[in-house]
Amino acid sequence: MMNDWTENGYSPSSADQPVRIWDARQVNTAEQHIAEAGEILRKGGIVAFPTETVYGLGADAGNSAAVEAVFAAKGRPSDNPLIVHISQLEQLDRLVTNVKPVERKLMEQFWPGPLTLVMSVQPGAVSPYVTAGLDTVGVRMPDHPVALRLITAAGCPLAAPSANRSGRPSPTTAEHVAEDLSSRIQGIVDGGSAGVGVESTVIQVQEDGAVLILRPGGITEDQLLTVASSVMRDPGLSGLSADTAPRAPGMKYAHYAPRGSMTIVLGEERDAVRHHIREQLHQAEKRGERTGVLRFDEDQDDYGAALQLSLGSRYTPEVAASRLYACLRTLDAHGITFIMATGCTEQGVGMAVMNRLSKAAGGRMIHV
Repeated sequence: MMNDWTENGYSPSSADQPVRIWDARQVNTAEQHIAEAGEILRKGGIVAFPTETVYGLGADAGNSAAVEAVFAAKGRPSDNPLIVHISQLEQLDRLVTNVKPVERKLMEQFWPGPLTLVMSVQPGAVSPYVTAGLDTVGVRMPDHPVALRLITAAGCPLAAPSANRSGRPSPTTAEHVAEDLSSRIQGIVDGGSAGVGVESTVIQVQEDGAVLILRPGGITEDQLLTVASSVMRDPGLSGLSADTAPRAPGMKYAHYAPRGSMTIVLGEERDAVRHHIREQLHQAEKRGERTGVLRFDEDQDDYGAALQLSLGSRYTPEVAASRLYACLRTLDAHGITFIMATGCTEQGVGMAVMNRLSKAAGGRMIHV
């Protein structure tokens, strides 16, 4: 047995005992490994697992002790709600009430997939910690075979935020999870690298059928418009006041941040952007900072930084999304303390990329 039992299930892994990692990519043993991880979840443990977006940290959504353990492992603020993951549509009817026709159409079009719908929660269906005291719950069906099989093996919907310490870049590999949480959780199901690379799009359907984007992600505005009559961006995407309860993950708190300070530089004139970045890097180096640049392929200037990383072409934001969190962690691994970043268009998945970059920079954005 991997860990000791407590009254409510597994206790956290001890610092001197490495976290259990199951390799779900091995055909001969995958089902056994998923079954073992599912048993831990059924009995109140917390397990990280892959989805098509990022790795999630799962717990039985109806078990308050297990959900509390997720918040504790992540160091996550208690007013930040969690997304519930399901593997079958039948599970939805036990979680929410009054599913709107547009919501059904969105599910038919985009589930399984990186789309979370915030709907009215069924009383008593999930732990109150999942909803952070709200009368709604975010639900999605992930498009990853390992995630779907694990939820089925657990026999319950899983509340699952990203499997990282709160505020850190989200994990897109099992190794990233282990860096942040190895002494805090019971296990990690390794399904390889996540594909999309940024979290799901979170939406709420209004009474008139319009879609409100609470968090941009892997499903774009244009895709939503193939189903909905209109799509709007929630004003909270530009920042919420400190006393406002977030309706979806990623709306209130700083997220996805590297350890070094980061600033995004935007401008129509490439020379002006280049000059500002070089000047800021020069000043930082004089202060003794270790500098880095996070850029796109079109910005192939030698900025003179200790480390330069590319997110790919600014015209393929889906590539940038798949690379972003790994690049932020690479900056940390090289001890970079001062980071300058360039931006991309907010078209398509670019909206999610710029949202995550802005969060990672703590809102520090300069237009030159």
